[in-house]
Amino acid sequence: MSQPDAVICDPNPNAAHKQRKVIHIDMDAYYASVEQRDNPDLRGKPVAVGGSEARGVVAAASYEARQFGVHSAMPSVTAKRKCPDLIFVRPRFDLYKAVSLQIREIFAEYTPMIEPLSLDEAYLDVTENLKGMDIATEIATEIRTKIKAATGLNASAGISYNKFLAKMASDLNKPNGQAVITPKNGPAFVENLPVKKFHGVGPATAEKMHRLGIETGADLKARSIDFLIEHFGKSGPYFYGIARGNDDRQVKPNRVRKSVGAEDMFMADIHSFDPARAGVQPLIEKVWTYCDANEISAKTVTLKVKYANFSQVTRSKTVALPFGSLADLENAVNLLLQAIFPVSRGIRLLGVTLSSLERRVVEHVSPQLLLFI
Repeated sequence: MSQPDAVICDPNPNAAHKQRKVIHIDMDAYYASVEQRDNPDLRGKPVAVGGSEARGVVAAASYEARQFGVHSAMPSVTAKRKCPDLIFVRPRFDLYKAVSLQIREIFAEYTPMIEPLSLDEAYLDVTENLKGMDIATEIATEIRTKIKAATGLNASAGISYNKFLAKMASDLNKPNGQAVITPKNGPAFVENLPVKKFHGVGPATAEKMHRLGIETGADLKARSIDFLIEHFGKSGPYFYGIARGNDDRQVKPNRVRKSVGAEDMFMADIHSFDPARAGVQPLIEKVWTYCDANEISAKTVTLKVKYANFSQVTRSKTVALPFGSLADLENAVNLLLQAIFPVSRGIRLLGVTLSSLERRVVEHVSPQLLLFI
């Protein structure tokens, strides 16, 4: 991999404005890599975390498994068919969380401006950093080196002048690499990128953009802000900005979101409960992992169901006390899902959203670490 260009802040210390420097750190095949680290017999072999040969879905896949087309949210039966030698491993979420806290302690050596997205990824604003380092690519390299030394795991990084482009850059040289998108080449990078690969554009939104003739960043840039607001509501200004390589969102270290959700559109319509249950499981795990990683609790869960004719229903459940475990959340979603069956038409998309979020009280964590969780 060639050495990426550096993102350097304004060299004039008296300048009124400094170029923002944002790093997105993304652990490589995190769950599977932890399992391969701890079990030498799994190294170099195709591994799926979650599910089983008979039922369930894949929560994470090693890079060896991905070469066969195995990926997260894939039914286990399909994954086994694609890769007959696939090894299924039960997830150990408590361990993944503990390792994630190790990684965040490394982040905290460089900046208090840390915004976790999940157990395995986070944004860091290093415009002003605790090491006094000017070059963001050097900071990213040091962090990745320290993560490897402390945990034995590989991380990739994206460096840019805003969150959107840092996130996109972290995928460019995976695994175990990093890349930079500079202010000079950011707009051109976005123009050439398919919108289905944009962070923040899910399968349903990508399909809607496709129906409107929007396939690339250049197509998106050609649409007016009024057009985008008309068709995408509150997301319109965001899409208008990122089509031009602009994203003014700040890295927010202690943000409690109003809601957190995940959804998936299926290759084939679902008509019965068991495959629907299998399809919704990775969504449950994704939203729970986010909340768990960020010490957030939720009192309301909403199930979204979109049918083959694009009609849509939602079902919600609110509890008196926040959900205390993944099992509690699974039970609540299962009840909501069971209530929609039998269905008169196929299901093309399912979504799970948690709301009424609140910060948990964290115990048995060092006061210093609490500043950065």
